[in-house]
This record gives sequence, C-alpha cells and structure tokens, in this order.
Amino acid sequence: MAGVNRVIILGNLGADPEMRYTGSGTAVANLRVATSRRYTTKDESAKEDTEWHRVVVWGKQAESCKKYLAKGRKVYVEGRLQTRQWEDRDGNERYTTEIVAEQVQFIGGGGQSKGSGGYDGGSQRPPQNDLDSPADFGDDDIPF
Repeated sequence: MAGVNRVIILGNLGADPEMRYTGSGTAVANLRVATSRRYTTKDESAKEDTEWHRVVVWGKQAESCKKYLAKGRKVYVEGRLQTRQWEDRDGNERYTTEIVAEQVQFIGGGGQSKGSGGYDGGSQRPPQNDLDSPADFGDDDIPF
C-alpha cells in the first residue's frame, strides 16, 4: 500500500517570492509562508503561535507567483513535503524540509499586487495557461 504525502496550508507571505532559473531554464520560486494558530491558555489568556513554511514552486506557476504575489499576500498551497540534505561550506551535513507546491491559489488582495492587467487577485486561480504541473527535477537542476 502506498503512503500519502499531502500538505495544505493557508497563510500569508513573509517576503516577496524569490525567483531563480535552473540551468535548463525552468523557473523556480521560493515562498516563505506564515500560518498562525490562536488559542486560549489554561489561565484564559489569548496566545498566538506562528509557524513558517518554505514553499518551492516550479515552472509557469512559479512565474505567476513572482508576477502576482508580494509580501503580506494570502495564499493557499497544496503540495507534498520534501526533505533535502546537503553539505555546507564547513563540511557539515544540513537538512531542510519544504513544501513542493502542486497548486498555489492567490487569495484576496492583501499585499502589493505586481504587474498590470491579468489576474485580479480574487480567490480564483490565475488563467490555466499561467500554471504548470510540477515536474520532477534532479538535484543538479536546483539552483540553490
């Protein structure tokens, strides 16, 4: 039986998307998304915890994110968790866990929308021709 690796988050961008291209010209956008949880403690004081998520978006969908998203904008992300390992400059093993986005939806009009015309920032997805399904890429294709 196969397992399930599925992540869904709804949060706000903590910074503008960072865009890069692989050696073969494929767009890669990195998003920093904050999700918050509010609750009441035993002593009835209100508390809020914020969790930060690294999100990687590939292809034309990455280009749409760069074009239409900005810090503060609310986004809905569906994807899968992926942990990568690498060696830093000092020879230490490092790990990072990130969400590889399969779908990104731009919600509301928060933040500064980029560009003119096109997607209006509503809760609908941008036109389908601006989106691609994520592809599998080797470590040599990742520019970071």
